[in-house]
Amino acid sequence: QVQLVESGGGLVQAGGSLRLSCAASGRTFSSYAMGWFRQAPGKEREFVAAISWSGGSTYYADSVKGRFTISRDNAKNTVYLQMNSLKPEDTAVYYCAAEKKLPIVWGNRWSWGYWGQGTQVTVSS
Repeated sequence: QVQLVESGGGLVQAGGSLRLSCAASGRTFSSYAMGWFRQAPGKEREFVAAISWSGGSTYYADSVKGRFTISRDNAKNTVYLQMNSLKPEDTAVYYCAAEKKLPIVWGNRWSWGYWGQGTQVTVSS
């Protein structure tokens, strides 16, 4: 099992940047694929980005491609989401997710078995 704790959310103006972190417990972090999802009020939880076990492959939603970057540091048991050029429509609670069982459908929330508690990101116009 793995436990996930997100941090780094906050209030930022449109065009600004934030970096989210997700710290994972346990000694098998490198065996988990990691992902970020977000949920805005009244909307479904949606895929943002994912990264493979080694970090060699990354995947992004079209809405964030070119603006967000996912990365991981297996030595620190941490995955990051660097968010640049933020827009008001990026406002949401951002959740970290983990999974090690194959197959993983990266963009499908039901493929992911472990979730953090979420961190709020608010982008003002």
